Amino acid sequence: MGKVAVVTDSTAFLEPGVALELEINVVQLSVHLGDEVLRDGIDITPEAFFVRLEQGGVIPRTSPPSVGTFEQVYADLHTRTDEILSIHISGHLSQTLNHAERAAESLLGRCSIMVIDSMTTSLGLGILAKAAAQAAQEGADLDEVVRLVRGMIPHIYIVLYVDQMDYLERGNRIGRAQAVLGTMLNVKPLLFVEDGDIIPLEKVRTHEKAIEKLFEFVAEFSELEQAAIVQRNPSPTEETKMLLERLEQLFPDMEFPLIQYGPVLASHIGPSAMGVVVYETPEF
Repeated sequence: MGKVAVVTDSTAFLEPGVALELEINVVQLSVHLGDEVLRDGIDITPEAFFVRLEQGGVIPRTSPPSVGTFEQVYADLHTRTDEILSIHISGHLSQTLNHAERAAESLLGRCSIMVIDSMTTSLGLGILAKAAAQAAQEGADLDEVVRLVRGMIPHIYIVLYVDQMDYLERGNRIGRAQAVLGTMLNVKPLLFVEDGDIIPLEKVRTHEKAIEKLFEFVAEFSELEQAAIVQRNPSPTEETKMLLERLEQLFPDMEFPLIQYGPVLASHIGPSAMGVVVYETPEF
């Protein structure tokens, strides 16, 4: 029968080499810049994407892998296993999940394919995909891997703040009047990924206050399994250093790596966001 095969998508943050090592199958979303259609993570990197946005004149869009792409991935995996776990970016942020579910129907009755909404993205999705793949390598069957992942999902949190309001307006997460007024008053919305959707949490007026709110959020957790700072830059900014200094004092034994968010999340929140991803230690 073969071990459980794990499929995820390119919005998942996985450290270099991890997908190959753990045999995680990554299906690419596409990034649309004008008339160009580029495969996320293959034809364009986050750095190149943000440079293109800075040049102006382009409103980014993203699209999910096609149903046919998923069908081919599942069919190829079915040649060596009868059990597949396909875990993807929140269905509120992309149609990727929907396309994966439709593709799974093509092998109905021949292969057990479980498609799961991670309710998250970026590092959150990467944490889930890694845990699933590690469990599969240790011999867990599909039911066991699904139970593990579903138990982890409620313990992953993302909080962000943004400088630019127009991306939130285009995504109908704030109204036009809010966007204009927020820009005039230099208000920075704090956002929370809740039930897989990006929800405005509250507003702050300065970077320092935003950093304070991010710190306060992380400080609420007594047990952290993993955490990271997400931003557009691969290297620390002044704001990052402020947050890191405070977090490292509170959690001296924890590492808080910096993670670049990619084009898909940027299309929802813009290129000037910063936030934290937290995975609290679950009680299984």
